[in-house]
Amino acid sequence: MDFILLDLLCLHLAFLAAYMIRHGFANPYDDKIYLSILVCVTLVNLVLTTAMNSFKSVLKRGFQVEIVATLRQDVIVVTAAVVYLFAIQESSSVSRIVVFLMGGLYVVISYLTRIAWKAFLRKRLANIAPRSLLLVSTMEKAETVVQQIKSRPMEPYHLKGVILLDEFHLSDNVPDTIAGIPVVANPNNATEYICREWVDEILFSAARLEDYSGELLNQFMEMGVTVHLGMPDFFNPYDQKQYTNRLCGMNVLTSSIRWVDGLTVAVKRAMDIIIGFVGSVITLLLAVVIGPAIYLNSPGPVFFTQVRVGKNGKKFKMFKFRSMYLDAEERKAELLKENSVKDGMMFKLDYDPRIIGCKKMPDGTVKKGIGNYIRDWSLDEFPQFVNVLIGDMSVVGTRPPTVDEWERYELHHRQRLAIKPGITGLWQISGRSNITDFEEVVKLDAQYIANWSIGRDIMIILQTVKAVVKRDGAK
Repeated sequence: MDFILLDLLCLHLAFLAAYMIRHGFANPYDDKIYLSILVCVTLVNLVLTTAMNSFKSVLKRGFQVEIVATLRQDVIVVTAAVVYLFAIQESSSVSRIVVFLMGGLYVVISYLTRIAWKAFLRKRLANIAPRSLLLVSTMEKAETVVQQIKSRPMEPYHLKGVILLDEFHLSDNVPDTIAGIPVVANPNNATEYICREWVDEILFSAARLEDYSGELLNQFMEMGVTVHLGMPDFFNPYDQKQYTNRLCGMNVLTSSIRWVDGLTVAVKRAMDIIIGFVGSVITLLLAVVIGPAIYLNSPGPVFFTQVRVGKNGKKFKMFKFRSMYLDAEERKAELLKENSVKDGMMFKLDYDPRIIGCKKMPDGTVKKGIGNYIRDWSLDEFPQFVNVLIGDMSVVGTRPPTVDEWERYELHHRQRLAIKPGITGLWQISGRSNITDFEEVVKLDAQYIANWSIGRDIMIILQTVKAVVKRDGAK
């Protein structure tokens, strides 16, 4: 949080200096246009640093990595200011020198401030006496835990020794050290060692639940030593994100494929609402243009609704422009044998006679109809922005399965439903027309969920637009 506040201060100082260089010692906060620019770039900077976690592992970043991170943030902030000026049509009344000079000063001031503050924090941490930490573990797990502790030198701990829980026989060679850390005791003399040695905290970490000794834990707690109980691998076989939580007044350990803070969730929902509203307006305009074309080629409703399965199995009605004949669902059963997706977990045809106007000619070539063009240009997807606006879907997510597909899901397939479904997603921009293995789809969706961020969503949206434009241009 201190880095975020310092960076905002650097931005304001850069803006103030740029304004004074251009306009003399005047107060930019009295100028409404310049004040609105400052508010805009402040909000953009705040969203950027919090939602995209710009200062993650900042103390470990070197000079080169830091200057790249600073420049990237500066470019986005300056771009936001320029776009804002054109949006409000006030670019002619604002000095461009102020905007670009602010960008240059912001890079210098922010970079120097980051370097100085990191040096201050490192010096302060170095002057803090490290807390003596004792690891209680098994031969199976101890080396992994020791290496993990060593990999985080900024943590205020000195690993004093290891207590091995294994029962060694007389013929066994008990190791003197584990990854360079001395083995200091066993379960029989552990309490005696702690009574006569300096130990601030104890980390109890083992691979299996049965390795944990309740008697030893009680003795540690009776001695008044701070005890950290690491969760055994049994509690997290699928490498999910875990955190402690309160549920109905109880302390619980929560496991989830992905955990994000409330602010990031709010930013994603705000982005969905804005894009969903714009998309819904475009949908109405498109309905005026392509609605009559759909009706003339296949009399009936312009919009198509279908029950899909959303987050955590919740069913909802998904909207699309109708690109198929009215009896498409009934004819689907006849075409299942021609499905190009393995295992039938999704449905995709190279030639689909259910599409409005689509015909196979005597020579084997396929003549496209209005339905094909609606699908090729992704126009059928636009009504889903209404689903986004009302909260059933998100702009970016996983594709929602049909009910019959969902009913055939195996256990690991269900992880696709851990988040809201989306209009576009990672597997759509990864060459969806070439993916015929549903397991590959599940793998890409799981990868997206586990590594989700606002920045990743923006990247997927931009790549989706690029893919659609490129596909249209190639036709």
